[in-house]
Amino acid sequence: MTQVQHRLNLAFRWMPDVVVLFLAACGTALATGLGAVPVFYLGSHAAQLTPWLLGFAAGVMGVAAVAGLLIPAGEEGSAAEVAGGLLAGAALLWLARRHLDPDLEFMGRSGPRARTSALVFLVLFVHSLPEGFAVGTAFASERAGLSLFVIVAIAVQNVPEGTSVAIPMAAAGFSRTRQFWAAVATSLPQPIGALVAYFLVEEVSALLPFSLAFAAGAMLVLIAVELLPDAYAGGRRLGPSAGAGLGAALMLALSFALGV
Repeated sequence: MTQVQHRLNLAFRWMPDVVVLFLAACGTALATGLGAVPVFYLGSHAAQLTPWLLGFAAGVMGVAAVAGLLIPAGEEGSAAEVAGGLLAGAALLWLARRHLDPDLEFMGRSGPRARTSALVFLVLFVHSLPEGFAVGTAFASERAGLSLFVIVAIAVQNVPEGTSVAIPMAAAGFSRTRQFWAAVATSLPQPIGALVAYFLVEEVSALLPFSLAFAAGAMLVLIAVELLPDAYAGGRRLGPSAGAGLGAALMLALSFALGV
């Protein structure tokens, strides 16, 4: 057990595990709101950072999915359980994206920019649930350092997601307050998903490898079909690649430090 993990255990030893998990998942949701802050000051220029931020999020999530979820799933369960979890997670995200309706009013506004804001919000809202599953499953695992690693990974990659929400909302004329809380709201499924996954794994320990692989599958599909295509959509290569490299390096260093 690392020194950081030991100190956290001492700090929260008087709290039930489920309360610590809920607070941690709420913290990852609030981290999304931090991504709206640069938009407050950069305005339309914030959009120029989007490719880099999306690449950064992809790097963070990629390492978290593989090192924090997929590899532990393979060590805990059979190949069939891991494959089943991967396919189920990928299918959930694919179905959610397919049934999203972009032609919506959003927070009392309509028009192309408002519809873009609604689509971004809905996509992030839906994919936050598997991220919550990842947090809850990792917390239920007895693997040293895994829960802290996954929680930090989700919180870090939530920040650029908040930026992605705020940019179209700023262009549509929404206030800073609405931008911030809309960003946070996209991650509200995370505490719910975390609690659901935690209780399921606690009751049925055999679900742990499937649940880990499920979250990994959803995250990897999200990277492949949303984050990376959007990051490279403008034809730029250096920014997204540098962001992805930095995000991956950051999470690999954290994985090494926590012994995951």
